Amino acid sequence: MTMRNAWIAIVLSMLSSTTVRAEEAVVSYKSLGLELALDAARAALKECQKRGYQVAVAVVDRFGTPQVLLRDRFAGPHTPPTATGKAWTSASFRNSTTELNAISQPGMMQAGLRNLPNVVIIGGGMMIEGGGAMLGAIGVSGAPGGDADEACAKAGIAAIQDKLDF
Repeated sequence: MTMRNAWIAIVLSMLSSTTVRAEEAVVSYKSLGLELALDAARAALKECQKRGYQVAVAVVDRFGTPQVLLRDRFAGPHTPPTATGKAWTSASFRNSTTELNAISQPGMMQAGLRNLPNVVIIGGGMMIEGGGAMLGAIGVSGAPGGDADEACAKAGIAAIQDKLDF
């Protein structure tokens, strides 16, 4: 083998190993589509309206980036950022904000979560899951209490659940 052929073999070897590493670096994931996010938000808003609550509803993708924000006409000015914060918190910690509230009370090991930037630990934020994957999250704000916000969020998820279980 000549020196030139040896260098060609080395370069080809390096290129093939780089290709393998590049392929390993590419990941695939499922995320909530815009239309389903909008359907979930509308259903949650409708449920809250039916109960007489003026709320904001936010849906984020699996990474916490907002996809949809709906606000009822008389919902308070704090409700859009609170709903978005609840959805972001749920997506970020892969848990409902009601559960996060329960495990982060003062004196508990997870209490520090409450001091992190952008975290909103009030009931009403829930993950949207389907096909064994976390696809996004929904947050509702403005009902009289986190349990009421969560009931509306659950209605939003239930409205699209049949399209998520694939």
